[in-house]
Amino acid sequence: MFKPKFIIGFLIVVLLVGVGVYFLLLPEKEEKVYRVGILSGLEYIAEAADGFKAGMAELGYIKGENIIYSLQRTDFDMVEYRRILEKFVEDEVDLIFVFPTEASQEAKAATQGTDIPVVFTVANIEGTGLVESVSKPGGNITGVRYPGPDIALQRFEIMRELAPEAKRMWIPYQRGYPIVTSQLEALYSAAEAAGITLIEAPADNAAEIQALLNERAIATDIGIDAILALAEPLYVTPDAFLVTCKFATEHKIPNAGALMDVEGCASLFGVHIHNFNTGKQVAPMADKILRGISAGTLPVVSAEPYFQFNYKAAQDLGIEVPEGLLERADEIIR
Repeated sequence: MFKPKFIIGFLIVVLLVGVGVYFLLLPEKEEKVYRVGILSGLEYIAEAADGFKAGMAELGYIKGENIIYSLQRTDFDMVEYRRILEKFVEDEVDLIFVFPTEASQEAKAATQGTDIPVVFTVANIEGTGLVESVSKPGGNITGVRYPGPDIALQRFEIMRELAPEAKRMWIPYQRGYPIVTSQLEALYSAAEAAGITLIEAPADNAAEIQALLNERAIATDIGIDAILALAEPLYVTPDAFLVTCKFATEHKIPNAGALMDVEGCASLFGVHIHNFNTGKQVAPMADKILRGISAGTLPVVSAEPYFQFNYKAAQDLGIEVPEGLLERADEIIR
């Protein structure tokens, strides 16, 4: 005769084995595959998309397995921004990663009334209405702030070190661009204290920049001692930069702010952010959002400035470079 304890033990084992077999035979639960739309709105900073995907991979998001990217690239084209964003909304992507400022503003507008979160980078928040505040951006949006006014001041001070005799700085920029005002406000205060005149040159394209410079070229005095770039899209588009750079080279005046080299014509230095790293900086925020945290509750963070100096261009222009300036550079091009 089997003892009661033995029978109970035997039944428990049978039950456990049965439960184990049941779960083994259950079909595997499919892991969610996230769809992320990426709008790379300016070729000069397109590497930010690579940094974002690299950061996501480190967090376990494997392309083609649990995440699918739709990367759309354009170069400061408002009509194309809207077309791309409308498609992302139509496709009901799980998240939109976007840059720079004006593309981020368009993404915020395009996703109003939807559940699609937006994460931006290389975007100014000062005076743009992009977020409600740094600590509580609100709505469906957050991201990595571009420290535009701070960078504008760093560019200005470096130019002063390189060309202390330059008292008239010419500043070209995209007419009506949303982040220009906050940078100019910061610069005007610094320029007044330093006895330097800022000469604004708003334009819509390279042809307008060329026309403005042609007028100066035929004058007895070109009226400017240096060209200083703000953080905006016109200067860093190849055709506009080349026009500006050729004029600066011909008249032997420093030309800098954003690091560029087009057809062998180069600027002296650039203070910007590291495009790849700032894209990577977005990944942890995107991960939290995909896990269910509301984008608007995640504080905005700032990217760190990155100083690149073109020593060769300075030598070509005959500029004596202060040793302390080279020591502060994150990257020196020789």
